[in-house]
Amino acid sequence: MQFKTKVIHAAQQADISTGSVVTPLHLTSTYRQEEVGIHKGFEYSRTGNPTRKVLENCLAELESGNFGLAFASGMAAEHAVISTLSPGDHIVACGDMYGGTYRLFEEVFKPLGMKFSYVGWEAGEFEQAVKKNTKLFWIESPTNPLIRLIDIRAVSDIAKRNQIKLVMDNTFATPTFQQPLLMGADLVVHSATKYIGGHSDLIGGALVVNDEDWYNKLKFLQNSVGAIPGAFDSWLMLRGIKTLAIRMKQHAENALEIATFLEDHPVVSEVYYPGLNTSPYYELANRQMTGFGGMVSFKLKDGNLETANRFFKKLKIITLAESLGGIESLINYPAVMTHGSIPEKQRMEIGITNDLIRLSVGIEDAGDLIDDLSGALS
Repeated sequence: MQFKTKVIHAAQQADISTGSVVTPLHLTSTYRQEEVGIHKGFEYSRTGNPTRKVLENCLAELESGNFGLAFASGMAAEHAVISTLSPGDHIVACGDMYGGTYRLFEEVFKPLGMKFSYVGWEAGEFEQAVKKNTKLFWIESPTNPLIRLIDIRAVSDIAKRNQIKLVMDNTFATPTFQQPLLMGADLVVHSATKYIGGHSDLIGGALVVNDEDWYNKLKFLQNSVGAIPGAFDSWLMLRGIKTLAIRMKQHAENALEIATFLEDHPVVSEVYYPGLNTSPYYELANRQMTGFGGMVSFKLKDGNLETANRFFKKLKIITLAESLGGIESLINYPAVMTHGSIPEKQRMEIGITNDLIRLSVGIEDAGDLIDDLSGALS
């Protein structure tokens, strides 16, 4: 079954009791039981809900994985992953990553005894950072916010040689353009708020994993902690998934047009987009992705917060806002917004400077978006 067919039909058969083509919305907290101690189905919606279960099975199929788990947010999903480790365990993570992930690592888990090292985006840096207590590699590709790519197969090979698990945040690419489990990753994480939902109307997270023991630990945490999406948010995610393939195609087409425009603009000093043939990641993107995604970052010449704000205020269509991956175009100032929790010195070393702009390209007409950017940059 091809991916465009999977997003519509994976784990989404017609309802047995009614024949409903659309997965029903099961708004219940509890379920009738035939006998005490004998559970033939669902018992309590924190533990499991029919609508959520369809979503979890669908996500697993889309990522070519064995087990899916849905969470109330991407951060709740990430929290569950690190919670399967123990104090003293060491995690090696790419430094160029979402600021909320960094905050979770440093301010929630580090005080509990977890150890973290941050490296660049070259596979060899992960190998150099391995210690006797290293249990996990954590990567994003493309990275947030500098749209760098990491060679997933190369990092996976290093992880397997050292008996380390590889976690891959696939939020930016989505399973439409990249399936990390097929390239050796052990677990995939999503902020389903973004492209999975796709309409900026829900908060959600997801994990897909192949190892059954790890899945059971994660499932236990999902139930015990209770950071699960409600039935309605699960239903909205399923609805969003049905158009994921066609949305991602349009996001990527628009992003390439905009990146090409920005690359030639006299006010722009640098453009980050792997679909440009001038990108240092162009070859790798063609090897491990089937599309280049909808995220473009760029730097303004002599840019700072003041000039960025002047630029943002001139925009008529593109909206200054947190988040990404919706059908509408959103723009962001990472140094203060999404990555403000990373210390300034570390941000600068990564490349998250005060002239950096991150753009989530929507599915509007590309010409209209380019006109909007052109007017604001003038």
